[in-house]
Amino acid sequence: MSIAPLDANAVAQYLIDHPQFFQEHAGLLGEVKLSSPLTGRAVSLQERQMEVMRDKFRALELRLSDLSRRAEENAGIANRFHAWTQALLVSKGGAAMARDLADGLRTHFIVPQVTLRLWNVAPDHAGEWFAQGVSDDARIFANSLRAPYCGPNNDFEAVRWLDDAESIRSTVMLPLGQPGQSFGLLVLGSPDPARFTTAMSTDFLVHIAATSTTALAPLRA
Repeated sequence: MSIAPLDANAVAQYLIDHPQFFQEHAGLLGEVKLSSPLTGRAVSLQERQMEVMRDKFRALELRLSDLSRRAEENAGIANRFHAWTQALLVSKGGAAMARDLADGLRTHFIVPQVTLRLWNVAPDHAGEWFAQGVSDDARIFANSLRAPYCGPNNDFEAVRWLDDAESIRSTVMLPLGQPGQSFGLLVLGSPDPARFTTAMSTDFLVHIAATSTTALAPLRA
């Protein structure tokens, strides 16, 4: 008379329901042999469990290391943001604010090139550099942005506002104003194609756009 093979799921469920099994049959812990995916050799159930625990521990160590690195990076960015906002607070204001804002981003965030353009500015500022050369297409583009653009320079008109536009390989463009009602565009550029990417976090960029919007609002008509 043949004996029906045991169902693996039923065995697993039995061991879950009866955790005292290995206490009552402790000798099995050393007798049961499993194939180790690390060494390829047969190991005891106890050794295999230790390998599993070591794998989990290494994964946690890597995760903790990554979180620590990200925390340090965010702290560094926060310090730069703080220094930049302090520079804005001591600006003379008016047209000087636009220059101080752009220069501060270059200095504190080490961005190779920064510029900005505003439209519908007050008559006193209509002749300033930041109010020149903005097409209707550029305004429409700014109004279409609902979040910072980060990524490659696809020959954007706004990138051509930078001093050395030909060298720019990656860019950030931040609309200034309320969504769909922009009154300007802040442009950051780098010759490094990996400096600004579509995968980068935009939390601090959103804060930079909001602060810039507030700082430059007095220049509007």
